[in-house]
Amino acid sequence: MKGVILAGGLATRLYPLTFATNKHLLPVYDKPMIFYPIQTLVRAGITEVLVVVSGPHAGHFIQVLKNGKEFGLKHMEFAYQENPKGGIADALSLAEDFADGKPITVILGDNTTDADISKPVKEFKKGALIFLKKVPDPKRFGVPRFDKKDKTKIIEIIEKPKNPPSDYAVTGLYIYDNQVFDFIKKCDPNFAGRGELEITQVNNFYLKKNELNWTELNGYWLDAGTFDTLLLANIYWAKKRGFKNPSNF
Repeated sequence: MKGVILAGGLATRLYPLTFATNKHLLPVYDKPMIFYPIQTLVRAGITEVLVVVSGPHAGHFIQVLKNGKEFGLKHMEFAYQENPKGGIADALSLAEDFADGKPITVILGDNTTDADISKPVKEFKKGALIFLKKVPDPKRFGVPRFDKKDKTKIIEIIEKPKNPPSDYAVTGLYIYDNQVFDFIKKCDPNFAGRGELEITQVNNFYLKKNELNWTELNGYWLDAGTFDTLLLANIYWAKKRGFKNPSNF
């Protein structure tokens, strides 16, 4: 299976940091942020990766990632999203030729996790698989609504709900079959009122066909897309690597 990392957007929530470079190249302890999703894919046995970039700092990725060999990748290529405000699904649409009719594992470039997804990657056959995680702030994410009688059955996914129907977030980690590109073409930029092609609508298309599956993401996971979560991610990975602060920070 091939992997796709979505590392576009303007990251306005992180201004002025992202005046200088792309969000996904900001440091998370001792590595640029994008190293973490690359390592997640490599741990799962994925060695061919497409990185989708956008914005004024897109060229910075080449110098940092080079050809991907130092990560254990056999092949790395880049695609440029011309509209950095087009949304996640718009960015993913650029991977159609790269996917070559086969399933893909997709991860957002600001997701840092130590989860091992190798088993679901190897066992994936068709449809879509989304990874869920309980979070304290589900309003920031796509949130599943579960059937009241069958708590394991998702009946809809709501994008950034004011009143979340559950405390689960759809993490930025997905496995899709090749139908995903047809679904993206059906997306409405007004689906969530943000003028973007939303990955939540893509997931709901799979849900309507009864081809959406989910699993809980085991281990640490955090998107580092805000000042607070960027700080928390730095603290977690520093401690995980044995950092000891004499001031007991």
